[in-house]
Amino acid sequence: MPAAAENMTINGERLWDALMDMAQIGPGVAGGNNRQTLTDEDAAGRALFQSWCEAAGMTMGVDEMGTMFATRPGTDPDALPVYIGSHLDTQPTGGKYDGVLGVLAGLEVVRTLNDLDIKTKHPIVVTNWTNEEGTRFAPAMLASGVFAGVLDQDWAYARTDAKGLTFGEELKRIGWKGSEKVGARKMHAFFELHIEQGPILEAEGKDIGVVTHGQGLRWIECTVTGKGQHTGSTPMYMRRNAGRALARVTELVHEIAMRHQPNAVGAIGHIDVYPNSRNIIPEKIVFTVDFRSHILEVIETMVAELNARAPAVCAEVGVKFKAEVVGFFDPPAFDETLVARVRDAAARLGYSHMDIVSGAGHDACWINRLYPTTMIMTPCVDGLSHNEAEEISPGWATAGANVLFHAVVETAEIVE
Repeated sequence: MPAAAENMTINGERLWDALMDMAQIGPGVAGGNNRQTLTDEDAAGRALFQSWCEAAGMTMGVDEMGTMFATRPGTDPDALPVYIGSHLDTQPTGGKYDGVLGVLAGLEVVRTLNDLDIKTKHPIVVTNWTNEEGTRFAPAMLASGVFAGVLDQDWAYARTDAKGLTFGEELKRIGWKGSEKVGARKMHAFFELHIEQGPILEAEGKDIGVVTHGQGLRWIECTVTGKGQHTGSTPMYMRRNAGRALARVTELVHEIAMRHQPNAVGAIGHIDVYPNSRNIIPEKIVFTVDFRSHILEVIETMVAELNARAPAVCAEVGVKFKAEVVGFFDPPAFDETLVARVRDAAARLGYSHMDIVSGAGHDACWINRLYPTTMIMTPCVDGLSHNEAEEISPGWATAGANVLFHAVVETAEIVE
């Protein structure tokens, strides 16, 4: 990077204002956000983002999965773009920063370049990936997975939510099904800024996480089937209680993950109980096991052990067990050149930093399969995320965006 550019910084107040303005769309009930993918709130957030991008002189493209690509042109028409992105959709009880920080920090990079009248050889594209969260339509990182060629587009369109609505139908309904072929775009590099969603950076007193690897994961959708009977009149010894099987599998999942410490985590998250009545013994329960590790062999071993042991655990209480992997990606190792560029930018700007493994899945994990990719992380208070109480400081947001700015500009190459 030219010496004159070494002290450039983004406008932290403007970035924070954008975060707060976006948080007004789809407010939660406890200070966070409920802007689930392909809802009216998601559509409104997209429209606001588009208006900001166009005001910054960018042109908007949208692909057939609804992913948004806002482009600032470069000086070389043959140079591949540098992409920056994350997601604007949230959990049902989500925070104001998960994903959103990465998208709006990308916008701030462009705004700062405009302020300083800096041109880059490579175009810069700010991206909002559709359905990163995967809460309404499983699996997570759906659009980036189709972009990377690991998920089928028709299969993605057929994903259903709890009301039976399909992804494809809802994408059309909110008016964000674009015409671009998914995956047609080529990238020079991809950067994603994200809050850590864990407690390590704050506990270590570090401003920046230099992400070297991501955890892989498997989401296993499990169904335990017993018999729905009256809770008052069915003798205990005659019950086939799916709830009891769920409890046993919950302990089994914990046991499996603990056996592979310190390189693994596992838990049961999403649970649907049928018929979900106070006076009926649960007949069927559908739940998702989430196993993660940055070591592929560990993930595969945990899944195999669950499949081997859970049927017998359930049979002991008279309940049947079946399972299907509904979400997956293998552990990525991020591009060493880009990782070094992030590390050098943090050091040059005087921010404390450390190497870190991402404990969560991100769109960058899929894009890493195709193009040079890396991530930057900022701390979050108490490591809390996927919660309306999720919080970061303006200083953390500014630090992350400054490191992003320098790494991106160095990659996109300033034109003197």
